[in-house]
Amino acid sequence: MMKTMSGGNCTLNVPAKNSYRMVVLGASRVGKSSIVSRFLNGRFEDQYTPTIEDFHRKVYNIRGDMYQLDILDTSGNHPFPAMRRLSILTGDVFILVFSLDNRESFDEVKRLQKQILEVKSCLKNKTKESADLPMVICGNKNDHSEIFRKVRSDEGENLVSSDENCAYFEVSAKKNTNVDEMFYVLFSMAKLPHEMSPSLHRKISIQYGDTFQQKSFRMRRVKDMDAYGMISPFARRPSVNSDLKYIKSKVLREGQSREREKCTIQ
Repeated sequence: MMKTMSGGNCTLNVPAKNSYRMVVLGASRVGKSSIVSRFLNGRFEDQYTPTIEDFHRKVYNIRGDMYQLDILDTSGNHPFPAMRRLSILTGDVFILVFSLDNRESFDEVKRLQKQILEVKSCLKNKTKESADLPMVICGNKNDHSEIFRKVRSDEGENLVSSDENCAYFEVSAKKNTNVDEMFYVLFSMAKLPHEMSPSLHRKISIQYGDTFQQKSFRMRRVKDMDAYGMISPFARRPSVNSDLKYIKSKVLREGQSREREKCTIQ
């Protein structure tokens, strides 16, 4: 099965097995969107703009194979709990962000971690999915003075100590400290190509889209480079109905021979 992605005047076909969704969660004003911005374009925006929900898509050609990564940058206010639950159900990898100078945001990450484990456990029981749940807990704003710190490093490390598929990082989106390393570890835990990390592939323009998915794709001015990434500027978040159908299809595909309980969205 192939997923078709349109961008500009090109159409890219990505195998469904190579399509993933990364969900970024956390309280307001902790730097979720800044981390996403660093990942996508290497920039940091000083001006704060509250996020309702932002959706991004990046497509990769890695050694001739196509990959698609959808990024869901969620609202810190979560005015619609059912939407957040749906985001968790459809997520493949997770980044939970708190601010090192805000104790309440750390407490929110602990609640989110618990909710993700509960929601995904419900789905796994119905689909026989792998028990692996790649997740990074990210303490942002480590560029601030230690006198403003409200969360100790060992507290963050304790949240991940019992799960080999969960890692803890202290980063600075503003200074771009440990951000690349964080994504490298996240993709490694998810068994995705490490070239999906921001610094390990060549970023190209949508103008190359028509030839981007060819096995022989190479940029002539770049030697010894076999990993490329391209942001889709026209990507739209799949509809709620599409997400619900996706979840339903997973349950039906894996559980037709046994009785199924409802994994409710509430």
